[in-house]
Amino acid sequence: MAILNKIRQRSLILILVIALALFSFVIGDLFKNSDALTGGSQDVIATIEGTDINRNDFMQKVKNYQERFGGGQSSTQAMNAIYNQELRKVILDAEFDKLELSVEKDEMRDLLKNSFSSYPEFQDQNGSFDVNRLNAFIANLKDVQPESVQLSNFQVNYESWANNENTIASNAIQQSYFNMIKAGVGSTIVEAKDEYLGESKTVDISFVQIPYTSIADSLVKVTKSEVQDYIKKNKEDYQVEATNEIVYVEFKEEASKQDEDNIKAGLMALVNDKIEFNDITKATDTILGFNNATNIEDFINLNSDVKYSDTYIRASQLPAVAKDTLMNLEVGNYYGPYRDGEFFKLSKVVGIKQSPDSSKVRHILIPYVGGNRADASVTKTREEAKATADSILGKIKSGTRFMDLLELSSDKVSNESNGEIDMAFNSSFAPEFRAFGFDNEEGDVDVVETSFGFHIIEILKQSNFSKTINIATLADKVEPSEQTLQDVFNKMSKFEIAARTGDFNTLAEERKLTAKPITFKELDETIPGLGSQRKVVRWSFNDNTDAGDFKSFSIAGFGFIVAKLVEKNEKGLMNVEDASITAIPEIKKEKKAKMIREKISGSTVTDIAKNQGLSARTAAAVSMSNTTLSGAGVEPQVVGAAFGLKVGATSKPVNGVKGVYVLEVTKINEAPALDNYTSYINRLNTARNGTIQSKIYQALEKSAVIEDNRAKTVY
Repeated sequence: MAILNKIRQRSLILILVIALALFSFVIGDLFKNSDALTGGSQDVIATIEGTDINRNDFMQKVKNYQERFGGGQSSTQAMNAIYNQELRKVILDAEFDKLELSVEKDEMRDLLKNSFSSYPEFQDQNGSFDVNRLNAFIANLKDVQPESVQLSNFQVNYESWANNENTIASNAIQQSYFNMIKAGVGSTIVEAKDEYLGESKTVDISFVQIPYTSIADSLVKVTKSEVQDYIKKNKEDYQVEATNEIVYVEFKEEASKQDEDNIKAGLMALVNDKIEFNDITKATDTILGFNNATNIEDFINLNSDVKYSDTYIRASQLPAVAKDTLMNLEVGNYYGPYRDGEFFKLSKVVGIKQSPDSSKVRHILIPYVGGNRADASVTKTREEAKATADSILGKIKSGTRFMDLLELSSDKVSNESNGEIDMAFNSSFAPEFRAFGFDNEEGDVDVVETSFGFHIIEILKQSNFSKTINIATLADKVEPSEQTLQDVFNKMSKFEIAARTGDFNTLAEERKLTAKPITFKELDETIPGLGSQRKVVRWSFNDNTDAGDFKSFSIAGFGFIVAKLVEKNEKGLMNVEDASITAIPEIKKEKKAKMIREKISGSTVTDIAKNQGLSARTAAAVSMSNTTLSGAGVEPQVVGAAFGLKVGATSKPVNGVKGVYVLEVTKINEAPALDNYTSYINRLNTARNGTIQSKIYQALEKSAVIEDNRAKTVY
């Protein structure tokens, strides 16, 4: 009791201690995640020129985008598309606001007229656009909101109409903005003349090329500091985004040899009858096997991963691995088990017959609403179309001529040929249509449904008969057993444990695993062969993940990988090791050029060529617009030097792409002045106008202040 009294006396102190501990925990967590204190970026996808892109709005647009494309794009692809769309909108809107560009009421009416003048709802009795009808329509939308109203072939409400107006206005402002810029960047006569001379003025030259390959690479050393200096001088070429390099090994969940043997044995066990004890009747039952099954279709559908198809097929339709054997079997004989793609199969020939390779039919098509290519004139439901087709079939069987009923068919193309169609076996007709023409006999007529509707088909003629077979196939998908899955998991786990103290690459080599390297940017998602794996990218870019760390990942439909973070590369200039791949050859080229220049002697091309043990070469009609020298390749520096020389003058050594050149101009072919350069001005303007919009936007984006939080908020 004394102890309880002491606890009661100190209860206030205990409460304070607990409260302080909780407060410390919360505050500590807040400081770990500064976003929680600042209102953070968790709800902000990006901040562009001071404008926040809200997460909820962004994700709704992503959802709408994916629905619009029917799920054909991954989440990351959709997010990238919406981000680029929002980025462009914010950047351009900021420019429009600075210039106070807007669409006024009268201009908006003109824009709406251009967009909707063809709609009957907005036309008078003469078919002319009536602005009063447009105004009345918009007013009615506002009055009945949020209800929708029919407009042409779709429904529209006031909100969707307002959004559409905003889009039309935005496009108009954007076009005005770009048009104003285009008006200020037209080509001048001076530029047109330069363009003309670049094509038409030519020079003939003689030259000697001392190739860089004349000096062995072993004679030219490049230091790390020289690479660093080269990177600094060529910063634009060596700017890189933040990247992470990882290396990973794969543990595939695939069937073992034992699994495959068990699958094949399981197929063979289905061939013969089985005796099983029935717990209910307390007697033994005989379970019919493949040999004696009385209903092949039911047997296959019950025991196979691929349903039975009661059709006669040609050799070309059989699996390549089995077709030669199957085509030579007698009825009742088996082939297999054999591997066909992701299945092991056991096939039995259940029928052989001669089938046509071509079939001539005629048909009457009765479409229904929702059928393939059904236009607005189609009004029948599926049930009504079926009843009509059955009625037509009844009339034909009662003696009415097929030709007399053709006017009921909606297939106007075949109607022009009396409804007749010639089909080759491999033609691309609807499968049900084609099957009827080849699986039945001349004179047969019946109703067949396809995605286009109901057809009344009559077989007129069949020809070019060849052997076909009907096979019943038991198929079992090749999948790993539970034991194999456990073995793969154990193998992965042991590797992961060993990697804590051992070398990742050495461990992989010892276990005959391939260590695969890959480099990610922060917003990448794909690993070749494994598809979208954002979780791996996110892990590698996590602030708590350091070079040398490793982690296992479960890959759906594949198995596991164990990945190791090799290196984190910050945004900025490329590191020396990576830059060396391209920098060292260029540095060596510069050094070789200096060495070549030092050993050049002679004052003419002929003398220099002779001293270097080379032959002087010539190039005729060289122009500024075509910088290719015959036998030497593209050499813009050399061609540029040629146009700076007078006839007979010899150049100083010129560093080219493939070597050091000395050249002499032997002839200048002047281009006659033109009376008019309009065609060149127009050509330059066309070329500029074709790229100006993208270049303007690229410049605006480059100069914009952008804080991109995608990798931390939604990716």
